This record gives sequence, structure tokens and C-alpha cells, in this order.
Amino acid sequence: MPGFVEKPEPARVPGLVHLHTGKVRDLYRNENGELVIVASDRISAYDWVLPNGIPDKGRILTRLSLWWFDQLADLVPGHVISTDVPPGAPDDWAGRVMVCRELTVYPIECVARGYLTGSGLEEYERDRTVCGLALPPGLTDGSELPAAIFTPATKAEVGEHDENVTYEEVARRVGVDTAARLRQTTLAVYSRARDLARDRGLILADTKFEFGHAGDGGEDDPLILADEVLTPDSSRFWLKSDWQPGHRQRSYDKQYIRDWLTSPASGWDRASHTPPPPLPEDVVARTREKYAEAYRLLTGIPWD
Repeated sequence: MPGFVEKPEPARVPGLVHLHTGKVRDLYRNENGELVIVASDRISAYDWVLPNGIPDKGRILTRLSLWWFDQLADLVPGHVISTDVPPGAPDDWAGRVMVCRELTVYPIECVARGYLTGSGLEEYERDRTVCGLALPPGLTDGSELPAAIFTPATKAEVGEHDENVTYEEVARRVGVDTAARLRQTTLAVYSRARDLARDRGLILADTKFEFGHAGDGGEDDPLILADEVLTPDSSRFWLKSDWQPGHRQRSYDKQYIRDWLTSPASGWDRASHTPPPPLPEDVVARTREKYAEAYRLLTGIPWD
């Protein structure tokens, strides 16, 4: 079963309890009961966490998420308390840490799509729907949708695929009122982010969010935005000047790595269930450039 080529040993830090090692992030709890999230430079593709990472990727994702939390604060509160590095942590943790409120996270990937591509395109070509939502005929890869849609998925473990589900299934799992709030907030956040990205020359094709709550989950318990937000790992960003429906768009994400892995140059058979090979230096460097360029275009600040 796909997963880590080699699972890293978590750092041991005084006062922190290691909880989980994910595809990209390591999760700890501190003595105050807060979560300490550390973004590594690991990168995954085709459900494998690859043997070598992308330098600075974790810092770029962290800084970009923090920027987005600020842009969205009037729509939905975020879970970040501070970015203080715990005493005794490895030097490499600088710029990678978010200290966050511990939440009860809803078991739903809240996906918003404004354009048709990826798994949404696959379902549309088969059924003319996405997550059970009927779409008009004549759409193609990269087409802008008449309006943004909420296309939720179930959260998967490392090595497993997220599975698209209908809105009705979300309502069954979390309740009708909570499902409505998740859909409304997801689309509101997507709309804000889409407009900000468009002003900066980028198209936000789709993205996914995680939400949680800190209380009893009732109507008066506000949704809180968790995890990373609107990074190249959780979103598809396309250059607006290059956008042309009818084929796969060039994106600011790890598509460059996927393309290399499935090319003859890699020598890897995706269907073999064997681990993928290490990435060549030029693929690593080009992927880092894409992450840094996405950060610069969105924030207006060059990555230093």
C-alpha cells in the first residue's frame, strides 16, 4: 500500500508529545494542551511521500497560510495562536511552526471548485455531474463553472485517496445545520480567495479546507478554519494570462513532479506498487521555484 518511502523519526522536544506524522506536517501537543504543527519539506505524489523533499517548502507553506489567515479573518476565525518555536526544538523548525487551538475537526474535506479539472473532470466526463451536482454540457478541462460549487470529500489516511461524496452524505455525517454552515463558509472563503488571486494574476481553480469547532458543535459554536490554507499543496493556482480551456493548465503545484514520475525518465511504474525513485536535482529546483513564485505572486513579497 502506498505511503512513506521512509517514514521519518519525529524530533524529541522537551514539553512536547508527538501525536502524528502526516504527509507534510508533524503534529505535537504542548504542556498547555495546544497543538504544535511543524511543516516539513516533504512532498507527496500519487499517494507516496517521496524520498527527498523540496528545500524551503515547509516555510513557504507556513508563511503563505499565515498570510491567508489574515486575509480571511473577517469571514472565519483561524486556529493559529502563535508562531513561537518551542524551547529546545531543532534549529530547522524556525519558520515552520504554528501553535494552534486544539479543535474537534469535522471529518470532511471541504472542497470548492470554480473550474473543472482533476477528479471533478473525471466524474463530469462520466456522469455530467460533480459530487452529484449536475453541470451543463459542453464543459472541458479548465472550463470556468457557471458558479463555484461545494464538492466535499471524506478525509483519507496517508496512502489512501480522499473520496468525493454528495452534500447529502455530509449532512448525514455531521447534521443538516452543520453541513449548511460548512458549505456556506467554504464558498464564501473560496470567493474571497478567488478574487484576491485574480487581482494578482492567478486563477484559483479549486481548493480544500478543514474546519473544526472548540465547543459543543452547536449552532452557537463558530466554525474555525484549521490546517493549512490556500497553499499550492491544497489548491490549484493557474496563471491567468495562460488560461485556455480544453487542456490541462500549467499549475503552481506539484504537477511538475507528477509529470516527471510518469515520464520514461523516472523509470517508475505507477501500477507496480513499488516506491518511486528520488527526484533529480533539476526537478527539485524547478518545483521549489514554483512554490516560491506562487508565494511572491499572491503576497507581493519575494521569497527570501
